[in-house]
Amino acid sequence: MARLTIVKVGGKVVENPDTLNSFLEEFRKITGNKILVHGGGQTATLLSEKLGLKTMMVDGRRVTDENTLEIATMVYGGLINKKIVARLQAMAINAIGLTGADLDLVRARKRAVAEVDYGFVGDVESINSRELKLLLNENVVPVVAPLPMTGKGSC
Repeated sequence: MARLTIVKVGGKVVENPDTLNSFLEEFRKITGNKILVHGGGQTATLLSEKLGLKTMMVDGRRVTDENTLEIATMVYGGLINKKIVARLQAMAINAIGLTGADLDLVRARKRAVAEVDYGFVGDVESINSRELKLLLNENVVPVVAPLPMTGKGSC
């Protein structure tokens, strides 16, 4: 397989149309296989507020209860992921939007409770590289939202 570049881009970039366009122009220039992993926390926070839900943060990290997980799934796996994919497609880059749950790409376990219980926040245990290789071999750029699977039927 050719060289692989994995780029993680935060919500501050992907949530602003101008910075997203600039970023994607630079991303397009990367040669070889590439994977884009993205955030979108500010949009999730704004949607939570619109729905009357308070976002809880501890030392800059989101505490993810059940309602927050549902919002994160909608925002990361839906709205933001599909905006990025649509822009890449418009740039003639064949992209597919995925979450860690799709194709069982990312397995995680619930983060152990130490001083803080972050709720449904997880730590990555494994990556399904076989499925990613299949996509990359077909010149498809995976755009991955950070929503892993537990292996027990939940994100």
